[in-house]
Amino acid sequence: MIAINRRRLLLGAAALAGGALLASTPFGHPAFAQALDRPVKAAFVYVGPVGDFGYSFAHDQGRKFLADKLGDKVVTTFVENVAEGPDAERVIRKLAQDGNDIIFSTSFGFMNPTLKVAKQFPKVKFEHATGYQTAANMGIYNARFYEGRAVLGTIAGHMSKSGKAGYVASFPIPEVVMGINAFTLAARKVNPAFETQVVWVNSWYDPAKEVQATSALLDQGADVITQHTDSPGPLQEAEKRGAVAFGQAWDMQSFAPNAHMTAIVDNWGPYYVGRVEAVAAGSWKQDDVWLGMKEGEVKMSPFNEKMPADVKAAAQKVVDETTAGTYSVFTGPIKDQAGAEKVAAGVVIPDADLLKMDWYVEGVRN
Repeated sequence: MIAINRRRLLLGAAALAGGALLASTPFGHPAFAQALDRPVKAAFVYVGPVGDFGYSFAHDQGRKFLADKLGDKVVTTFVENVAEGPDAERVIRKLAQDGNDIIFSTSFGFMNPTLKVAKQFPKVKFEHATGYQTAANMGIYNARFYEGRAVLGTIAGHMSKSGKAGYVASFPIPEVVMGINAFTLAARKVNPAFETQVVWVNSWYDPAKEVQATSALLDQGADVITQHTDSPGPLQEAEKRGAVAFGQAWDMQSFAPNAHMTAIVDNWGPYYVGRVEAVAAGSWKQDDVWLGMKEGEVKMSPFNEKMPADVKAAAQKVVDETTAGTYSVFTGPIKDQAGAEKVAAGVVIPDADLLKMDWYVEGVRN
């Protein structure tokens, strides 16, 4: 597993020397810079197609939100279907050469390419989603997706008749591992015998593999399907097979009106507006943020009207308490796969440990 140091929400302001004017970003960071007298050029790099209706689609909805809110104060461009690795470095460098003021690279595997290009273009601002490395001109941002996974797990625990869910997963990085764990912990609060069977497809977006994995999981007795991949394929297979399922990163109910109970919605738009406004004002500074339901970056799509009233109430309770800061799914006691206590009663796993999570909770089968 990749060792991640930590991600923290930086707050407050540092003292400025030399009598310069103080500018502040939306996140409270002072900075020395000049405001732009022209539209900000903002570019986005996506790992999948904008038509995946999942993760890349959600980021592009954020880009469109940005363009709508700022109008002629911003010019946006995007590149889709960018492979993680050398292709990403080439694309990001080209965007920097094209004169973009800020570049958002939106997939974990873009981290090292973004860092490399950022060092070569110190006057360009870079923002990387879901990573952990920063530079003076490269910030990082993330969403607490696991909070939404806990809502999905709560619904699964109530609605599964077999007590077994299938989880179509991409790569075993901490973000995905903590999502599997959050889902399973929440489901086992409802049904202590609940199990989550994981199938790894080693891709963020591969509809054929995702459907194949879903079919195999249903054949093995799962009657609930969730995913950390980006196509509607798993939902569509669940719809055909009469299973319960959940969307990924955006409301996917149109693809599976009966199976789709709800979805985690990645609400990136307000973050993009704030960061581009900071560039325009000359107040942008490297940041490191991890936002969730409390800040409105993680939301749930409308619950399916076919969901029983008591299940809706239980799911909404998790949403409300998470938003209020009174609930964390990662509160002990928590056991690992071997049944050994990993987290003591009443202890909440700190962010630093979540962001390097490389172990699975009791009930996960992978």
